[in-house]
Amino acid sequence: MSIQGIFYLIAIILLVVAALPITTRGLNLALLGAAFALLGYSWNTITG
Repeated sequence: MSIQGIFYLIAIILLVVAALPITTRGLNLALLGAAFALLGYSWNTITG
């Protein structure tokens, strides 16, 4: 599995956990998941 796939997998896990009715203090899991999804999407551009 490539690093891009790992970033997508982390994003999916974070977004699923963010949808659960649990509270996290000072950490928005949905935004963190979106950030990992964008990182996975742009990984080829970042690394050239």
